[in-house]
Amino acid sequence: MPKAYWVARVDVHDAESYKDYAASNGVAFAKFGGRFLVRAGKFENPVGTSRARNVVIEFPSHEAALACWQSPEYQAAKAKQKGGAEMDVIIIEGYDGPQPGA
Repeated sequence: MPKAYWVARVDVHDAESYKDYAASNGVAFAKFGGRFLVRAGKFENPVGTSRARNVVIEFPSHEAALACWQSPEYQAAKAKQKGGAEMDVIIIEGYDGPQPGA
């Protein structure tokens, strides 16, 4: 079964509200097996649009990733943003097929 990922792009407009969100979202991620792979590191944007922060969270399955998004724990954390951030989020199943050169 392939893993799944949240891929989020974020512009923070209210640092305090976003800080409250970031401090409380770990409860939901831990409950559903989420693990940060990318968390606002240095990046380049060679084509298209971008936001200031990028986040990739790995989950054990697509079902776990969706359940985390829909959970009361995550929704409560998200509410703490109070509109302090603009986010684009996709929840996507990983790929387990052949790789280039394999």
